[in-house]
Amino acid sequence: MKVTLTGVGTLVLAALLFVLLGCSNLPPRPEGPATAVLPAAGDTRLDRVVGPALEARPGQSGFHLVADGVEAFALRGLSGRAAERSLDVQYYIWHDDLTGRLLALELIEAADRGVRVRVLLDDMDARAKNFAIAALAAHPNISVRLFNPFASRQGLFGKAMEGLTSFSRINHRMHNKSWIVDNRFAIAGGRNIGDEYFSASEHVNFNDLDLAFVGPAVEELSASFDRYWNSDQVWPIESLSPEAVSTEALDDLRRRAQAYAVEARQTPYIRAMEGHDAVAAAKAMALPMQWTTRWQVLSDAPDKATHKATALETSAVLHGLTRAVGEARDDVVLISPYFVPGDSGTAQLVGLVEQGRKVRILTNSLAANDVAAVHGGYSAYRKDLLEGGVALWELKPERSGDGKDGISMFGSSGASLHSKAAVIDDEIAFVGSFNLDPRSVSLNCEQGILVDDPVIAAQVAALFQAMTAPASAWEVTLEDGDLRWSDGSERFDKEPDASFGRRFQARLARWLPIETLL
Repeated sequence: MKVTLTGVGTLVLAALLFVLLGCSNLPPRPEGPATAVLPAAGDTRLDRVVGPALEARPGQSGFHLVADGVEAFALRGLSGRAAERSLDVQYYIWHDDLTGRLLALELIEAADRGVRVRVLLDDMDARAKNFAIAALAAHPNISVRLFNPFASRQGLFGKAMEGLTSFSRINHRMHNKSWIVDNRFAIAGGRNIGDEYFSASEHVNFNDLDLAFVGPAVEELSASFDRYWNSDQVWPIESLSPEAVSTEALDDLRRRAQAYAVEARQTPYIRAMEGHDAVAAAKAMALPMQWTTRWQVLSDAPDKATHKATALETSAVLHGLTRAVGEARDDVVLISPYFVPGDSGTAQLVGLVEQGRKVRILTNSLAANDVAAVHGGYSAYRKDLLEGGVALWELKPERSGDGKDGISMFGSSGASLHSKAAVIDDEIAFVGSFNLDPRSVSLNCEQGILVDDPVIAAQVAALFQAMTAPASAWEVTLEDGDLRWSDGSERFDKEPDASFGRRFQARLARWLPIETLL
């Protein structure tokens, strides 16, 4: 039998691919009893603060809009410090930076006090921090689970190969963001854990929103957390990286985190917090709350992407938001950093205008959008929306301190708008993780909260007005069928502040058949 060099090379390549494919298999998912949130009682500090307010307002939940990044960080840190029973956190991204390290230390110190801590992270970001996250799980009071994890736990090559061989699975991510303390106090919305979400970055800071709340809505969010925690989509980190879950690693992580916290006290960000009014209110647990019985916690199923159904049937968040928008009497305001409405979404929005409603939308401009491909998808529907009477604004870019754009074909850290919100008839507000794009509809698990309260709605509407002011955004209009951008002092006939290369990236994405991935 004659074996040629080419044949040997083919056999070697086939064997290598077989090994790589085998390495991409996840270990068996451990079976065990389901665990649930610890019920609220009356013996913790938060119980004593929140309990009387709830007793005075039976059936109501209290909501507080968190638009300020410093307040958003302080509320998480201070509420975590107040935890005495449980701390459940669920995030898409947790950065290894100033705010990320300090909040991780709050988790460790809460566990040291005897608090039960459950950490649920999406593995797309967590994998890069695998060993530090695994160290947390060595604490007897901390459990760590990862959503839809990678089998390979380190190295770009392994991640890339797994992405190629298991793309349909890996492309399904958990985008939820929740911080729940003692089943009494919760924060949920658009913010991940990282400096740019808390106005602590020296380069680019996001405009973002959360809702802090108490009452039955917290129990609903806890029920959503439990559904994810016990789902077949998550793995305990010790089953993925058993060697990294060690007391030595935990002790080392604690020492480094405590030393870093001492150094961080002298940073301008932490020093500035001392004089911040919202921080003082958080310390005193004196947040102004708007109370209502009319609210909905919207949460997608953990196995959402495996459902073979229509978008409205697949996404609980889309269903709830679409229903609220469809019932609008007069006015709809939408804020979405990534906005790709598709044919059906465009038809619905134009249909609202035809029925006499006003529809106004704010999204990122090409110059501000950190994902050029998404802007390419959005641009395909821009003229149809404008011709149908929908009003559009595009946020101007916030340049980073180093002068770099931060733009890329599929993502970076240069965007300035991250809020996902809506206002309906000046009465109902939506705040969540849900972008108005195909990825949020069909691929990512998402969550959001609808609050029927005119004060919260007015606060979101005021933010929309500020962000669409001439200093902050360009209004997009049509003139003789051509797009125009204007801020009242300057007019443009092509994407403002966008280079040829950036426009080419967006146009290329518009040509490619990738809209369902955006």
